[in-house]
Amino acid sequence: LTLLLKATLLRLASGSYHPFHNGFYYNQVMNDNDDGQDKVDSFNGARLVVETSKDPVYSYSGANVTLPCRYRYEPDQGPKRKMRIKWSKLRDDYTKEQDVMVTVIGKTSMAFGDFKGRAHMLQGSRHEASLVISDVRLKDDGKYRCEVIDGLEDESDVVDLRLQGMVFPYQPPRGQYRLNFHEAERVCQDQGAILANFHQLFQAWSEGLDWCNAGWLADGTVQYPIRLPRKPCGGVHLAPGIRSYGPRHRRLHRFDAFCFSSMLKGEVFYLDRPAGMTLEEAKQSCQDAGAEIARVGQLYSAWKFLGLDRCNAGWLADGSVRYPIVTPRANCGPAEPGVRSFGFPSKGRFGVFCYRER
Repeated sequence: LTLLLKATLLRLASGSYHPFHNGFYYNQVMNDNDDGQDKVDSFNGARLVVETSKDPVYSYSGANVTLPCRYRYEPDQGPKRKMRIKWSKLRDDYTKEQDVMVTVIGKTSMAFGDFKGRAHMLQGSRHEASLVISDVRLKDDGKYRCEVIDGLEDESDVVDLRLQGMVFPYQPPRGQYRLNFHEAERVCQDQGAILANFHQLFQAWSEGLDWCNAGWLADGTVQYPIRLPRKPCGGVHLAPGIRSYGPRHRRLHRFDAFCFSSMLKGEVFYLDRPAGMTLEEAKQSCQDAGAEIARVGQLYSAWKFLGLDRCNAGWLADGSVRYPIVTPRANCGPAEPGVRSFGFPSKGRFGVFCYRER
């Protein structure tokens, strides 16, 4: 036992072990061993306070956004030598974290995963811990934890980043209830979108979305929004709201999808010929105009945020034919605004909606 104890003490003294702080391993890049100043100070009775925005921070796809976070000591302790700041992205239920960035104040920063090259700490005044994310992506939407670590002291707070966007239901060409969870993820991505999460679906419902077909959400649950209760949609006696089937088997069960698309960096425009176009001719026409055939998510975003209103049907990238109506009028479909669909015609000649980056 004595030999084992001595061997353990020698191993610890040699520095060959991996230091562990507050649930996160800091590798050699994040540590400073040259001056011995990173030893933990004894707790002196001061309280570390971390504060973020209590209101959601709103942004949109392609933008730059700052997630505010500041820290302080009560009472103030003056400049600290080795403060570490860690940002992580949380699941909605707080059960799992994705590392975003770790910084040693005044020293080294390291971003992780999809945030490499896009995340950095805001350079500002003392006690600043805000995170800047550039070229915001659809999947950046969610909750972020700002954690400040000073030796053994560790405090954190959470800020909610929400993308301005819209939810649209999606069925593939094969028809209703044909997608398992993984296929639903892919079809949303193919249409310039991602699977919606619950708060995005709830926001869409509060703005008027009423859809009787159940669809996958990003957490693997299957739900659908009802504004006007009716017999085929859960019954006439249930209150309006989000109906839920709960979690479903991601490979075996099949439903539609609810996709989420954000604001556009480019523009959607309509092209036509007197005799119309086939799908392949439509794709070529967009290329000739220095653009590409628009995806479904891009058409919905142009309708929602750019006021695109066109009573002429046009091809989209998935082979569907649709048209966006902001101001309902005679011969343009129902009396409510929306994106009308002709489905996936195997024949026919139509115009085309194209998308071009600005």
